[in-house]
Amino acid sequence: MNTSTKQKITAASLLVALGIIYGDIGTSPLYVMKSIIGDKQITEALVYGGISCVFWTLTFQTTFKYVFLTLSADNHGEGGVFSLYALVKRFGKGKLVIPTILGATCLLADGIITPPISVASAVEGLEAIVPNLPTIPIVIAILSGLFIFQRFGTQKVGIMFGPAMVVWFAMLLILGLLQIFHHPDILKALNPIYAYRLLVEYPNGFWLLGAVFLCTTGAEALYSDLGHCGKENIRITWIFVKIALLTNYLGQGAWLMHQGNDLLNGQNPFYAIMPEWFLIIGIIIATLAAIIASQALISGSFTLINEAISLNFWPRVSLKNPTNLKGQIYIPSVNTILWIGCVMMILYFKNSAHMEAAYGFSITIAMLMTSILLTYYLVFIKKVNKIWVFVILFIFSVIEVSFFIANVVKIKERWMFLFFELFIFMVMYVWYFSRKINNKFLKFVNLKEQTTLLNELSSDDVIPKYATHLIYLSKADKVYEIEEKIIKSIFAKKPKRADVYWFLHINRTNEPFTLDYDVVELLDDKVIKVVLNVGFRVQPKVELYFKKIVQDLVSKKELNLHIRPDGSTKYNHEPDFKFVILEKFISVENEFGVKDDWLLTSYFWLKKLSLSDEKAFGLDKSDVEIEEYPMVYVPTQNVSLKRK
Repeated sequence: MNTSTKQKITAASLLVALGIIYGDIGTSPLYVMKSIIGDKQITEALVYGGISCVFWTLTFQTTFKYVFLTLSADNHGEGGVFSLYALVKRFGKGKLVIPTILGATCLLADGIITPPISVASAVEGLEAIVPNLPTIPIVIAILSGLFIFQRFGTQKVGIMFGPAMVVWFAMLLILGLLQIFHHPDILKALNPIYAYRLLVEYPNGFWLLGAVFLCTTGAEALYSDLGHCGKENIRITWIFVKIALLTNYLGQGAWLMHQGNDLLNGQNPFYAIMPEWFLIIGIIIATLAAIIASQALISGSFTLINEAISLNFWPRVSLKNPTNLKGQIYIPSVNTILWIGCVMMILYFKNSAHMEAAYGFSITIAMLMTSILLTYYLVFIKKVNKIWVFVILFIFSVIEVSFFIANVVKIKERWMFLFFELFIFMVMYVWYFSRKINNKFLKFVNLKEQTTLLNELSSDDVIPKYATHLIYLSKADKVYEIEEKIIKSIFAKKPKRADVYWFLHINRTNEPFTLDYDVVELLDDKVIKVVLNVGFRVQPKVELYFKKIVQDLVSKKELNLHIRPDGSTKYNHEPDFKFVILEKFISVENEFGVKDDWLLTSYFWLKKLSLSDEKAFGLDKSDVEIEEYPMVYVPTQNVSLKRK
């Protein structure tokens, strides 16, 4: 079932959007102004210029690019880099694979740095009440509890996300308005001339873009969460969210201009604008908002990996559905990796100020990659005039390349983080391109031509019966084709005699939630091809689907399956189904080039670590036979062997 691109707009749907979509971008006021000011002298040029840059970044980058333009690129209601790739990949002729892998890599990296920086920024507010409080153990405890909770699902706690974020944004709005009342001149900061002066005239002002960029880091996650709420709900709620965010930034700026000190002296303007009596309440609300932001990133990472598996960008791993809520996935291995990464981040950087210096680099790359994919979408799917597309791309490129350059200097603070990103990138690269090599060497034969021999084998009583229903999983997307290796498996030294031969092809669609099938009978009641169409967000359960298909055919009295034995006996009422999975290994006869050798060696190493085919396809309850065979990709040539 496909998600509609037009979801009904109700008070409840708007509340859900507030709770799910804006966690990352909504908690930015915790650290943006503190990062812009840093240890620099507080001046009108710095404060007004910083706020002006934040306002125009949220306007151009978040509002225009993502909320207005990118949200239109929905794949049957779903968003994110893989959904966008699924829409446009047929137009890119392979050129869009690397941008997609880079974008996905950087989004996953964001899942490791956003939770610790958000939670740490919130918890550090306690230092204003309890000086020298050891915040690191508190942050680790909160993050660990959050990751432990993932296995139980977030359906129940998710109910409170919406109201909690309404309280959060209302608090941002009220605190900002109170400060603007004391210093209304701060509204002049919305004038773009202040942004220009900061970037051009202020000493090293351009490099402050690295701190300014923190205000829009959640825009990419906003697009990824499109499927949860619908674009109209996001667009409507963004009006309120943007007003609340800007009001708070202006309020922090107003406080900075009238607080009487030349330096911040370690203070966080976000907490400084709170009345003293409200501080504890504000810290609690901020911590809850940070937890919600972290939850959104964690859930988004699970969804991203699930899509990567479906589109052959990631090895198959164990997936679980902790609740009955559609789309809620729990991936234990990813959860563990993210938890270890988050704990290492807080132990290494120790506080949010140090993490701010390392934050933003990955997301600038993700945004650049989205711009590339979006260009293909606008040209080939929306049919927008190429001149307008070029203008739009040029504007975004100037903005995003500027942010990228300003963030490049952060490499020295985050060089160790590059290893994590490199690991994710290499896994996706190896898995995708190795499968391309594998598929290149697949040989197909005409299944129709094999039906006579299959019929003879099925009727040959001399050969012991292997199974009543023999099922092979096939990559052949054409109805009358089958892999040569499957035919060899059936007619090998010990032929596999069966009453019915089934060839099941799983077709991963570009739509997210497709689940239907087609049946083609190539030989009456004997040779049957089934094409199972599965959306890229659906976790396949082949055994369940296959038995349901057979039940449907029997109940509808199709293919005469209802009048023939199914292999059940009075001792066992279960039908006799036998699945055969063909596992390949690299033959010693190969002579590879360096690149192919590295790719395939890495691929088979990853394959050993990944989920087995029978578990990945939901066949763990069935009678499954694993059959190994050697693959010869590049046969050895000119063997120099002489007889004495």
